[in-house]
Amino acid sequence: MIAAGQQYYLFEGDNRALMSNMGDDTIDAVVCDPPYELTSIVKRFGGPNAAPPQHGTDGAYARAARGFMSHRWDGTGISFDPALWAEVLRVLKPGGHLVAFSGTRTYHRMACAIEDAGFEIRDMLEWLYGSGFPKGGLDDEGRGSALKPAHEPMCLARKSFKGSAAGCVEAHGTGLLNIDACRIPGEAVKTFERCEGDRSREQYRTGTTVGPAVLIDRGRFPANVCHDGSPEVIAQFPAEAGAAAPVHKRGGDKFRNTYGAFSGNVDEAGRTFQGDSGSAARFFYCAKASRRDRNEGVDGLAGNIHPTVKPTELMRWLVRLVCPPGGVVFDPFTGSGSTGKAALIEGRRFIGAEMTAEYIPIARARIEYAARLTAGSN
Repeated sequence: MIAAGQQYYLFEGDNRALMSNMGDDTIDAVVCDPPYELTSIVKRFGGPNAAPPQHGTDGAYARAARGFMSHRWDGTGISFDPALWAEVLRVLKPGGHLVAFSGTRTYHRMACAIEDAGFEIRDMLEWLYGSGFPKGGLDDEGRGSALKPAHEPMCLARKSFKGSAAGCVEAHGTGLLNIDACRIPGEAVKTFERCEGDRSREQYRTGTTVGPAVLIDRGRFPANVCHDGSPEVIAQFPAEAGAAAPVHKRGGDKFRNTYGAFSGNVDEAGRTFQGDSGSAARFFYCAKASRRDRNEGVDGLAGNIHPTVKPTELMRWLVRLVCPPGGVVFDPFTGSGSTGKAALIEGRRFIGAEMTAEYIPIARARIEYAARLTAGSN
């Protein structure tokens, strides 16, 4: 499907047609933004002369959507179809991860379909933002029918494998998340991985060795939440990002083998917060797609007209998280190519499918831009 040395392959057409020609266990990771299926299909066929919608065996057609901003591609019901996700499961390598965006009202249907297809649901990621607009107005008494949208959920799922995760990584390169590659920089910690020759960290902890501490800036462990940096979102995070509670003295043993802010510093007043300051929001930052981000590489076209462009930095973070370096990322709902752009910038290869013809030149231009960008940096 993607030849050796080829950076990407972009298919125009139904993703199921593309996957039918893909081999089993060939893809390292899937990162995608499927249709959210937001408006009942009954409304689409609700006119006096319209044919009634097909109910089917499980009512999926009646629940499907006309879609975001009346786009018909957001109303086919494909996101709720376990057969679609079963094909995605088939092409993924054992231990391969799937990340799929959805809407807050329809996430459950997509997640159930993914699980019914055979995936193991590992987590739900959240992207928070402050630029959403409430739908509908208020009546004379200040009542309304909806809240202001401020987040999008993502389903994080994994294909099962036999044996241990370490064995899966050794055999296929998949099975575990790339935690260190996705840490938030700026949090240095003291560690004692190796002290004075061959003496280990455990020996140091138990007091059987001595040696200098080593300051390593590994960064903060990545969380399942990120945000766009807007004031509305930042205001929801605590101003002090250190310990969750003040540190008080309850016994000298509590401070044995402690260093840095805690070294010999028993704070009776409870003012010690790991020597840290600033809003905790900085640990989860990822801005919405800017105009520049949307339109990079689309010179000569009418601009990026896709209505749901995801920010490149967010997609890069997701690609790094779930795809091993040099691996292949697949997006069955390519849209304007945000996943492909991110994959190439991150040194991965990309396979994408998009059935809306007007988005293909935009996606190709943005992915080609990323290819030129990475070629220039090598």
